[in-house]
Amino acid sequence: MSVLLQVSDPHFGTEQRAVVEALVELARELAPDIVVLSGDITQRARAEQFARAAAFVSRLGAPRVLAIPGNHDVPLFDLATRILDPYRRYRRVFGDELEPCHRSPDWLVVGVKTTRRYRHVDGEISEPQRMRVAAELRRAAPGQVRIVVTHQPVAVPRASEAHNVVHGSAEAVRAWAEAGADIILAGHIHLPFVLPLHESFERLPRALWAVNAGTAVSSRTRHDAGNSVNVLRTAPSTNGLPPACRVEHWGFEKTTAAFVRSGELALMTGPFSQGAPSNARVK
Repeated sequence: MSVLLQVSDPHFGTEQRAVVEALVELARELAPDIVVLSGDITQRARAEQFARAAAFVSRLGAPRVLAIPGNHDVPLFDLATRILDPYRRYRRVFGDELEPCHRSPDWLVVGVKTTRRYRHVDGEISEPQRMRVAAELRRAAPGQVRIVVTHQPVAVPRASEAHNVVHGSAEAVRAWAEAGADIILAGHIHLPFVLPLHESFERLPRALWAVNAGTAVSSRTRHDAGNSVNVLRTAPSTNGLPPACRVEHWGFEKTTAAFVRSGELALMTGPFSQGAPSNARVK
């Protein structure tokens, strides 16, 4: 079994010390094989905020970190930097690759930079990005759970959140499903949820899940969702079937000052012709 820890929207500059310490402790207990940072790592893309984020990531002790920038990781008020080199401070901490890819026996994780210097909040998936990700997915090994990471979500559970859906999502969902994607991870709206995209998009050839994370450590929580992270675990494939994956929701409890598992969902993967169901049940 392999473990992936999704940390989204920590917004360093607004982090809460007790929540940060609890998340570091959770990471030590889980010992994830990879940590995925799905954007909005800082609040205002300032150098000191990136430095605090870097110190936090190093404390997680994960052998591999895959990060993509969010809209808050592009300077808002420093217009010269936003126009000329919007990811300069991000690159100093997380490297020059803004769309990283991770491959291991259990995981294929493909990052997509959905932020744009000319968009303040909205995200976008371009045709070249859609095609690049599809090509990566087609090269996946049979035993890998195939994950795409965006900052803005490709789908939302409420009509009131529809304006937060990334531009180009419909085309991307279809192309990536056809190329073999299992899960699309995202954040942005600070609301954790799991959606079966194969139930809302007609005639997808396989099970495809949108898995969204809340804000990990920021004080910028919603009235209906506190601090939380997602944990994904693989299960080995058997009898030639695709590998199974379980997603767990871990929320911060103020009374115990710790992250506690509050729900889990078994996600079946693979083409419907191989027996993948159209839904899964919360345990």
